[in-house]
Amino acid sequence: MPVQTPKTALRGFDINFFDVVHAGETYRVQIKRVATARRYTLRVRAATRDVVLTLPPRGSLSRAKLFVERHADWVKSRLARLPVPTPFGPGAVIPLRGVPLEILHRPSARGTVWIEQPEPGSSDHPKLCVSGEAPFVARRVRDFLMREAKRDLTTAVERHTKTIGAAARRIGLRDTTSRWGSCSAAGALNFSWRLIMAPSFVLDYLAAHEVAHLVHMNHSAEFWALAQRLAPELERAEAWLKLHGIGLMRFGAGDKEA
Repeated sequence: MPVQTPKTALRGFDINFFDVVHAGETYRVQIKRVATARRYTLRVRAATRDVVLTLPPRGSLSRAKLFVERHADWVKSRLARLPVPTPFGPGAVIPLRGVPLEILHRPSARGTVWIEQPEPGSSDHPKLCVSGEAPFVARRVRDFLMREAKRDLTTAVERHTKTIGAAARRIGLRDTTSRWGSCSAAGALNFSWRLIMAPSFVLDYLAAHEVAHLVHMNHSAEFWALAQRLAPELERAEAWLKLHGIGLMRFGAGDKEA
């Protein structure tokens, strides 16, 4: 199996990727050196649909290549298991708070993005209507989802922080690939904007989870007790994320920013 590497890589790790060709497919492997890493590890990121190789600081490029070669079948199978991408384009059906919406492009209509409900008794999906020129549809849908996510998460965080008598330093949104939320030592909370596509009880749980970290910066028994008190549907939300979470990564995948 040939491995294609930029010439500069032969002099050391001054590049951060190489390409692997296996069974007629080419996979780009991102190289990530981690100071605390003791071994070579591979992972497939669902959001970006790429491969990341983590290696120790003194790891060699030749060993990195061999490691990927030995696990090429695993990489291929994991990529094949990823959900088919659903770009934010006309006709696509995407979830908002767990409810499917069909994207409808209305280029000459006033406004930016809005929701239209179907007629009573109709089996049609509600419509997520988007105005403007076609190249801007995906960006407008993403911006809309991020605004809704910021609003829902801010409301949930403020409710939970009021309960515990603490305050978050700030609330930010990211398109994370490995975690749904995080809490810094300074009290800054960050969340994946994709949570707005999950049912509301899932978003509320993630908000409660990170708020609980304002009190317990660990996953101790005390932390889980507080998280459970803030979000009684904790177990249901965890189960939903385990079963459906990766599916949220497919929406908007492959979109080109206009």
